[in-house]
Amino acid sequence: MWFYGCSFLIVLLDQAIKSLVHASMLPGRSIPILGLLKLTYVRNTGAAFSIFSGFSPQLAIIGIVIIAGVLYMHYQIRPKEVLLQVALALVLGGSLGNLFDRVFRSYVVDYIDFTVWPVFNLADIMINVGVALILLRLFMREHKKRKKCTQCS
Repeated sequence: MWFYGCSFLIVLLDQAIKSLVHASMLPGRSIPILGLLKLTYVRNTGAAFSIFSGFSPQLAIIGIVIIAGVLYMHYQIRPKEVLLQVALALVLGGSLGNLFDRVFRSYVVDYIDFTVWPVFNLADIMINVGVALILLRLFMREHKKRKKCTQCS
């Protein structure tokens, strides 16, 4: 149950921030926060780094496939695999947050701007952290397997 609760909280927080940005800023406007960090309202019709701009319907379909894959993996992985379950919950929450935008706005609201990097949002952060945790777990598993294999020799 915590898996869905975590994902739901991510979607809720992501959509609350996006709604606040959408309601209080004009697209393209920036508010300096601290140093290189700005709050900038961007309507992203593409994917990461705005690649595939204008392909929002196709990206929505890809998002649905990713969400289905995450749910499938959630049920295939043992509940004791906490790191992987947390990672999947983060990816699910972030993917749902951006999918919600694509379906109901036809673009994703991005707002975190470090000036030297493309503008992104909380959902993007959750997806990237989740993927990083999955990769970390895979590397840990491979390291454990290699260690075990060298002890056998």
